Amino acid sequence: MKNQTAQKVALTGLMAALSYVVFTFLQFKIMLPGGDATSIHLGNAVCVLGALLLGGFYGGLGGAIGMTIGDLLDPVYIVYAPKTFILKFCIGLITGLIAHKIGKITIEKNTGKVLTWTIIASVGGLLFNVIFDPLVGYFYKLLILGKPAAELTLVVNIFSTSVNAFLSAVVSVIIYMALRPALKKAGLFFTLSKEKDAK
Repeated sequence: MKNQTAQKVALTGLMAALSYVVFTFLQFKIMLPGGDATSIHLGNAVCVLGALLLGGFYGGLGGAIGMTIGDLLDPVYIVYAPKTFILKFCIGLITGLIAHKIGKITIEKNTGKVLTWTIIASVGGLLFNVIFDPLVGYFYKLLILGKPAAELTLVVNIFSTSVNAFLSAVVSVIIYMALRPALKKAGLFFTLSKEKDAK
């Protein structure tokens, strides 16, 4: 158990690095009024993939750390770092909850059922983000930062978050389903459904 926990911690670091790279260097930034910005990126896909592979806590933590670091190192996004950490961590927790506590994808042998629950879990986690990222972002700008441009940017944020969710769901499901048999063959596949940290 200790060895598996150490492996998960190491892989969480790997997911954090991957989410940082994907979010920072593979994004299409859209500048908004008042010097603000949003972007099309696949950082959320890493969050979801991490939750599918490692469980909600570790997967969400990896994605949240990576994208928060990306925010902290970008002058445009730096003020959004706390919001990013919380929301991305929640993506992982929700995806992991559905995938491992309800769908039990790591112990399910039927590939069709695994695919179904993987899709449901990915969509569930990302749907949370589609609703709460623009909503929290709006109030964050309006109340905390005092930006009247919040109303102007809301529609664009909803659009970019929706595009990100669709792309991230497709990519994370494809990669998970491709990695699953390879990881099992290599003896690197974690069985999470019976563990406390499969959130």
